[in-house]
Amino acid sequence: MKAEDGSFNFATADGTKIFYRRWADVSGQCKGAVQIAHGAAEHSGRYERFARFLNDNGYAVYANDHRGHGRTRVRSGELGDAGPDAWNRIVGDARELTDRVRGENPRRPITLFGHSMGSFLAQDYMARYGKSVDAVLLCATHGVFDPPAQVIAAFDQAARADPLSPSRAFSDRWATFNQQFTPGKPGFDWLSRDPAEVQKYINDPLCGFAFSNELARDFVVGLRDLFLPERESRIPRDMPVFIIAGDNDPVGANTTTILPLLQRYRDYGLTRLDYKFYPGARHELLNESNRDAVQRDILGWLDSIV
Repeated sequence: MKAEDGSFNFATADGTKIFYRRWADVSGQCKGAVQIAHGAAEHSGRYERFARFLNDNGYAVYANDHRGHGRTRVRSGELGDAGPDAWNRIVGDARELTDRVRGENPRRPITLFGHSMGSFLAQDYMARYGKSVDAVLLCATHGVFDPPAQVIAAFDQAARADPLSPSRAFSDRWATFNQQFTPGKPGFDWLSRDPAEVQKYINDPLCGFAFSNELARDFVVGLRDLFLPERESRIPRDMPVFIIAGDNDPVGANTTTILPLLQRYRDYGLTRLDYKFYPGARHELLNESNRDAVQRDILGWLDSIV
């Protein structure tokens, strides 16, 4: 019996209800499943178009809302409040969703697709639970983060003093992303060259919110630890990994922080590593002006590893 499309919840060990979506109206024989980990300050519903494209080409798609995002609310119920130990719990939530995807798609490959913050979570996931998925696609990622101890200490102090207030330091960092496109003007032009897609993001009440001080602290600590050799070296050597990014994406410093990641993966012995950079493209490749070409490339890679 084919799974139906819809929205669902599952309860975690700490009692949190994780909201997720399933797009399972697959054309023809199901080739596999794609599990999406979305980016910061957005939600799973923004991947509807991509999910339908994959459905039309033989793949079931699942995506949850991270804690403090979309329809997964904790503690205060405010966007940006992800509760304690957020990074580790969000990675754990992804593993729990994988178990559900596997149960509904036995003997079919599962690919974890992570965009932006979701790509960082996917990097961590590969090191912790790499054998539970069959492939990983990192979209709009980066691979260098080594903050001074005093920076981490400042985030930690803010989290302890006022955990639920919006993180000024995190918001200030986001504000810098727009400077290469509209100097001196805040905004979200860094997301895409397509102004209609940028406006959709701005108009979405579930997008663009500030992280709490606590979530910001957990996020930067998670990133700091993500690139430790003892963490990265656990990634299965035979894991198919595809890295895609716009070469004008400030999150990856216009690819300059992705290149070291690629080199480290080679040095660790990953044997099925591919990548593609898109000229002129910005951060949200699935919402970019060349999104059709991006989707075709993703499909081609998925089909090649099935």
